[in-house]
Amino acid sequence: EEDEAELEELLGPSPLAVGPGAQRVAVVQPAVKWGPRKSPLTTAELQIAEAVALVDTLQNWTVLDKIIIPTKNPDKKFIFGKGNFQVLTEKIKKLPHVTAVFLNVERISSLTKKELEDAWGVKVFDRYAVVLHIFRCNARTKEAKLQIALAEIPLLRSNLKNEVSQLDQQRGGSRYVMGSGETFMETQNRILKEKELKIRNALEKLRRKRSLLRTQRRKREFPIISVMGYTNCGKTTLIKALTGEAGLQPRDQLFATLDITAHAGYLPSHMAVIYVDTIGFLTDLPHNLVESFSATLEEVAYSDLIVHVRDVTHPEAILQKATVLSVLKNLNLPSHLLDSMVEVHNKVDLIERYKPTEENALAISALHGHGLEELKEEIEKKILAATGKKILTVNVNLEGPQLSWLYKESTVQEVEVLPEDGAARVKVIISNSAFGRYKNLFPSSKIFMP
Repeated sequence: EEDEAELEELLGPSPLAVGPGAQRVAVVQPAVKWGPRKSPLTTAELQIAEAVALVDTLQNWTVLDKIIIPTKNPDKKFIFGKGNFQVLTEKIKKLPHVTAVFLNVERISSLTKKELEDAWGVKVFDRYAVVLHIFRCNARTKEAKLQIALAEIPLLRSNLKNEVSQLDQQRGGSRYVMGSGETFMETQNRILKEKELKIRNALEKLRRKRSLLRTQRRKREFPIISVMGYTNCGKTTLIKALTGEAGLQPRDQLFATLDITAHAGYLPSHMAVIYVDTIGFLTDLPHNLVESFSATLEEVAYSDLIVHVRDVTHPEAILQKATVLSVLKNLNLPSHLLDSMVEVHNKVDLIERYKPTEENALAISALHGHGLEELKEEIEKKILAATGKKILTVNVNLEGPQLSWLYKESTVQEVEVLPEDGAARVKVIISNSAFGRYKNLFPSSKIFMP
């Protein structure tokens, strides 16, 4: 109960929450025309389209206008040069009933945010703030909510610095808090540090609980397949198609899945497996945000196989692939997981006569079921290799203990009774270690390898 009360306190209303009200938004995209900051894999038009898609996932948020403004150096204080900043300010001021500007850059400092808000007279959000708000709206479990609270700490720190510098300007230097010997800044920093520690401890408890569940799954020897990809690439639709789980409701929006969810399915040999649905990725996601969700993504390291789903109809498909692979590399996954990854090209029903250019990639339509049998066969082949399991047939004497031993120690798939011999032909999926034990216990048993 004490833990629950502390959790409720940690998950209380966030000072950074945008609030449930409607927002009428101008989306602004700085366009870098040349130099090292220009990305070769995208364009300002595609970047602003994704920014608009982010806004569209939020209830009661509407895009009033999309504005692309050139800049040489998006890192400088006002992001744009003087002339372009003036043009932009006039455009924003002319928009009817505008309540916010979404500046599609990774992060702006609290000082820049304050100055832009003063210049434009409305709230200004960067990519971090918008994505965090989407996360907040979609978080269902305590773990997801805690991870969002953890991702807010760097923003709260940066806001605190800005707040203190403003107070200092107003009253000419820091003051100590009620004679405590601590400045206001030190007190607030300490409170934030304590909050961060509590969140990390609460997440650690949940992580240990998950680790326990994982150990139980391992004991039952269900192979685990992590389904990953850029946000809105069709992961949930694919899992629904592979498992036939009617309760899964895929949503056509960014970040519909924030929590790890597990779903049971069967491969062609009737082997039971668990598909794990994971959070989607996004380009230019600030490191803090990815880091705060690393507890969720840690689950991937314990899987037997990764299936990387790609939306090949997307104009930025190559950039999206690079983003996912870069995040996976940063998770320090075992190299065999990265090497054995299955790449799936989804939504091919929308492209006429689609042929993957990448070697070993499988073309599918999760929505229409195209290519799913080939995918299941590929997954089975990789799972058998990864787990060291074998599919084989053995002849057993029905009067002996072999059949009940096989039911206990392996996955029995088919039993064909041979009544005249008092025997049965049994098809099993068995691990290397169990197979070794079987041969030692029943040396005279006939074994047929496929």
